[in-house]
Amino acid sequence: MFKARLKLKEAAVTKAIYVNLVVQDLSRSRAFFKALGMHFNPAFSNEQAAALVIGDGIYAMLHTPDSMRRFTAKSLADPGRSLEVMLALQQEHRAAVDNMFHRAIDAGGMEQRPAEDHGFMYSRSFEDPDGHIWEVFWMDSCPPCDR
Repeated sequence: MFKARLKLKEAAVTKAIYVNLVVQDLSRSRAFFKALGMHFNPAFSNEQAAALVIGDGIYAMLHTPDSMRRFTAKSLADPGRSLEVMLALQQEHRAAVDNMFHRAIDAGGMEQRPAEDHGFMYSRSFEDPDGHIWEVFWMDSCPPCDR
């Protein structure tokens, strides 16, 4: 019984995550994220979509509207008008939060809301040029995962 339960838990572990986002101008989005110090995987990028490398096993696929329509019959959200998703990126220290935030603003992003400082957690929030909300945060301690 215990061995069967262990195998089930092992099977539930995900190797990577690809968050798929619609962008209106792929070139502009690529330039924005490059200004934040991020890069793209050319093997999964073309003129319709680009694979943004966020971290080990963490990616955002930036799709033109036509590219995203290949995957769904649903209407596409306008992130400038409604919240579709909020992405949170944990940083190693507070200074890294401010660094990424200021790079985003300098590259054409907009502050989404004022910084929050709770002592054990510090966060900044910005919108990319398409209106997607990105939370950049540092946390002093994080509870362990439930594995």
